[in-house]
Amino acid sequence: MQKDIATPIRTKAILNRYGFSFKKSLGQNFLIDPNILRNITDTADLTQESGVVEVGPGIGALTEHLARSSKKVVAFEIDKRLAPILEDTLAPYPNINVIYEDVLKADIEKVLETEFAGINDIMVVANLPYYVTTPIILKFVTGQYPIRGMVVMLQKEVADRISAVPGTKNYGTLSIAIQYYMTAEVAMIVPKTVFMPQPNVDSAVVKLVKRDKPKVGVTDEAFFFQVAKASFAQRRKTLINNLTAGLRGGKDKKETLLSVLGQLGIEPSRRGETLSLEEFAALSNALFPVFHTTV
Repeated sequence: MQKDIATPIRTKAILNRYGFSFKKSLGQNFLIDPNILRNITDTADLTQESGVVEVGPGIGALTEHLARSSKKVVAFEIDKRLAPILEDTLAPYPNINVIYEDVLKADIEKVLETEFAGINDIMVVANLPYYVTTPIILKFVTGQYPIRGMVVMLQKEVADRISAVPGTKNYGTLSIAIQYYMTAEVAMIVPKTVFMPQPNVDSAVVKLVKRDKPKVGVTDEAFFFQVAKASFAQRRKTLINNLTAGLRGGKDKKETLLSVLGQLGIEPSRRGETLSLEEFAALSNALFPVFHTTV
């Protein structure tokens, strides 16, 4: 078994050897606790037949754990300065391919097709850069990719929003967007002390598993998310006020909006954060015929 990269002493030695300096703009915080990395890998339920997509491998601390537990790892790294380091640290693992590209601009479908031919179980596992956490998650969650799910480290605050339930302050459009496609649970809280350099906030590991089909049936997905977004536009405002202001043509259709809410048994004075996914689905389905010509 290779010696773990993720110890404070070994991490410092690697960084010093290559004269590497952290770029704050890239949100680089490297994990230096092998136990956390083992827990992340275990949470992903990998087998020797699994394929793994990693985002932001850094110096390869998590990458090597993933390589030991799976058939193949493909890692996206935006910082090409890390190329010589990764070539060195990951040399013992022939089942890793690092792609030096911005994952948000990458053709994920093509990468999965070419890199994981014959592999049917694919997970995304990553210690995500804080500054692009949400776009990366949404890219994989909303893209129609053949993945089983995601296990990602992110800010605890974002993890709370992803897993939030209706009626809580963290519940919002992000909760709805992700829980529509995935089941979501916080697997563990990770203190800031296990990173180098230390971030300003604690982190959490979230496990997302793709549903066989979306949690609720909707007439039009784009309109469903538009209704949800409008409902949360100003959290202190009532549902009717947000919908009237947030849906194009809503001001002219206020009476219709009130009528639809009444038919569904949804009080117009409620706030968006109190509605479940099922209620948002019923509302968007009922409003779609009213708004689809003007939205």
